Amino acid sequence: AYSEAAAESGIPKRVFKADASREGVGTPSFTKRGTLRRSASVAYLHPLSDLPDNLVVKPDTLVLRLLFDGTRVTGVETADGPVHARAEVVVSCGAFDSPKLLMLSGIGPADHLKEVGIDPVVDLPVGQHLLDHPEGTVMFELARPVERSTESIGCDGVIVTSVLSDDGVPDTMMWVFLGSWDSFTTQQKGRESTPCFCIATDVSRARSEGEIRLRSADPEDPPLIDIAYFTDPEDYDAQVMVAALRRAREIAEQPALKPWWGREVVPGPEVQSDADLAKYAAATSYTAFHPAGTCRMGAATDSGAVVDPELRVRGVEGLRVADASIFPTTLGVNPNLTCMMIGEKTADLIANSPRPA
Repeated sequence: AYSEAAAESGIPKRVFKADASREGVGTPSFTKRGTLRRSASVAYLHPLSDLPDNLVVKPDTLVLRLLFDGTRVTGVETADGPVHARAEVVVSCGAFDSPKLLMLSGIGPADHLKEVGIDPVVDLPVGQHLLDHPEGTVMFELARPVERSTESIGCDGVIVTSVLSDDGVPDTMMWVFLGSWDSFTTQQKGRESTPCFCIATDVSRARSEGEIRLRSADPEDPPLIDIAYFTDPEDYDAQVMVAALRRAREIAEQPALKPWWGREVVPGPEVQSDADLAKYAAATSYTAFHPAGTCRMGAATDSGAVVDPELRVRGVEGLRVADASIFPTTLGVNPNLTCMMIGEKTADLIANSPRPA
């Protein structure tokens, strides 16, 4: 019904593969074999009985900091003792914990490191440029039960479209989810018992940039995360979100989808003006779990870059970062597959690098 409604509103049906640069509605591609989705762990490490002898996996092991010999990284200090590297160390902890580990080790903004009692090793803009896809929602009370397939992951239909510009480049993803209000955000309560579906609206190419900072020099302290949604100077992100919320309502009113709902739960029919929709979005938008950009890749002349095009951390030797934190710009779609590509590319870079004597 969602796909049919999108088509009724003028969005073409299509099969999504690698190309998400064209408008359309369909079922997104999943990393799965058969009926089961496959995590990176399952895809690359399982079965565990077949792990090669030169790979040792230590789960639940806290890494405290990187170890140095001058400006060369020689290993990591863990809660169970040091682990030394013969060639190099690759940090792959994600857009929150990779910058955290680098800063705990003295790689980051010098003034901030001094504030928390860490001696700077190299002054780099680690933790800056935090990118994400803010997600809003229009939620509708179901008018009749929905039978869910055992193969459903809860977001089996997606629209990729442009709601703000006419340049043909999609600026929003719109997902259909089953669930209740508290499944998506905690800013408002009291909706838990209402069977609903929602059309979730992502700002695909958000321009707002947040930052990661250390709470303290204690490795067990989580980092401070300022996601900074809707703070871009041009107000682009808020404009896309408001236009996407309006488009979600338009799709819900189409003949194919209208019989499935009885009333709009949130933001509610009383929320109509651009200003009120923007206020609603600012109060309730949540993460699409796509953080990136906090150890940004760039050329040697790029003062905002943390790693070079081969993912080597500037100013030190023997250290790379390989995860979503290296994204120089926001991806227009979910970053899962791109992160796996980064891992494979990093393996190629290491394999082709000269080995230390």
